[in-house]
Amino acid sequence: MAKVAKKKVKRHVTRAVAHVRSTFNNTMVTITDFNGETLCWASAGTAGFKGTRKSTPFAAQRAGENAAQAARRFGVSEVEVKVKGPGSGRESAVSGLQSGGLRVQSIEDVTPLPHNGCRPRRKRRV
Repeated sequence: MAKVAKKKVKRHVTRAVAHVRSTFNNTMVTITDFNGETLCWASAGTAGFKGTRKSTPFAAQRAGENAAQAARRFGVSEVEVKVKGPGSGRESAVSGLQSGGLRVQSIEDVTPLPHNGCRPRRKRRV
């Protein structure tokens, strides 16, 4: 019995959500539709940066530009940005999305903050 391969359907989305997760080591930009299904993603690592250079604002900007270029192939022109995390690439990833040709409608901070939940990690001593 021969297997029949499913034809991949090219989605056409005009408005999307850009999730920017900025940690101390990397910056990830994921672009999803409003159902939460991933269209494309990019990170500072996939933009060609390694080691400590991944955590720079310039690497985050390049990741935003790469994600914007990939999203333009799906017909995305407007994005709502949700930023999460404490890293240094928060603002520069948003500016990378803008310079990549996407119109930013709103920017929202969705960093999880505890309402005095779990005990935090020990303080880092350098």
